[in-house]
Amino acid sequence: MQESEGDMPPEGYVRRVVDAQITSALRALPAVVLEGPRACGKTSTGREHASSEVLFAGNAGARTAAGVDPAGLLTGPEPRLLDEWQLAPEIWNHMRAAADDGRRPGRFILTGSAIPADDITRHTGAGRIKRVRMRPMSLFETGLSSGEIGLGDLFEASVGYVEQPPVDLSDLIEAACRGGWPASVGLDVEAAQEYAGSYLDEVCRADVPQLGAARSPVRLRRLLRSLARNVATEASQRTLAADAGGEMPLDPRTVAAYLDALACVYVTEDLPAWSTALRSRASLRQTPKRHLADPSLAVAALGASPAQLRGDLETFGLLFESLAIRDLRVYAQALGGELAHYRDSNGLEIDAIVERRGGSWLAIEIKLGGEPAIEQAARTLLKLRDTVDPQSAGTPHDLVVVTAVGYGYRRSDGVVVIPLTALGP
Repeated sequence: MQESEGDMPPEGYVRRVVDAQITSALRALPAVVLEGPRACGKTSTGREHASSEVLFAGNAGARTAAGVDPAGLLTGPEPRLLDEWQLAPEIWNHMRAAADDGRRPGRFILTGSAIPADDITRHTGAGRIKRVRMRPMSLFETGLSSGEIGLGDLFEASVGYVEQPPVDLSDLIEAACRGGWPASVGLDVEAAQEYAGSYLDEVCRADVPQLGAARSPVRLRRLLRSLARNVATEASQRTLAADAGGEMPLDPRTVAAYLDALACVYVTEDLPAWSTALRSRASLRQTPKRHLADPSLAVAALGASPAQLRGDLETFGLLFESLAIRDLRVYAQALGGELAHYRDSNGLEIDAIVERRGGSWLAIEIKLGGEPAIEQAARTLLKLRDTVDPQSAGTPHDLVVVTAVGYGYRRSDGVVVIPLTALGP
């Protein structure tokens, strides 16, 4: 059984925004489950907080022991890391029973790159287990954002002028192509794109076991390409089916099954619609926006290069929105907040709503930049402020335009403009 003990951190470990959340959870609860896409850094982060480990991936002995001697497998210096636990799903209930023993905090850290069958986790572990979502690295974590303005600052304080970060549009295009995968952030763009392409190949070939014999790598690849073409939009399953099929559209039921399977391995993460009360008679739309786990996957599915994206800023604008949504999700989670988008029957759309526990919220429009785009975004945000019922939803703590490049400043109408490369948690 592959196992190690001691509290030495992984070599070259880069601090992640979720580290503070994990530390806090281990102080309060017996177990923490790190969930997220393969290769986003869960194992390294788990090791940073663990004192011993059991690795189930590529370790048949550990998987056998999970069924034969689970008590022995769970014994060791704590917190004990059970990495890719879904490969030995029978360990879940044994871990949960062990967590009940004395209810002392900080006993186990589990990582998982796939959601197992529902019957495996029917004993959810409420009151014993904290689930923490991990994502590919944000620009703040990779060092491309200074983090000078924290998302939390927008809830707590007034944000003023920020010098233009030393990052240009080409840098952000390369960041979208490279992605936030820990293994690729130090690579040149060409090598990083090869990594992302290989990642998609594995997704299509082997990473969605939920589909069983129904999996068709060709159809899955076509669907991923369609998702990439429709990233940051509210494309329906029927739209995706027609777009993915070309002259031979996919059956919408096939698309639905494939989308469920991709979500189970965290390759997709749709942005839900915001629910709130309105002053007007407009009705809220509830269709989610489509996003892949990282913009590099969309770039790889499209087969695009940095040069092509520089020549097609309309496409890159959608990819930049997806990049910003990835980062905002990382930062919002650190604040105990959640992300949604807004669209109503009057055609008013807002790219992101950040809502914290207790109901306080921010509204965010995401634009590449340029005064006309910023001006339009500001008008849209101000219209939302006047549309939402303040008696039930309150007023927004701030209205924000996130841009790709430029300065950070507060406009005379109160809307704040922030480059993504100055934003952090």
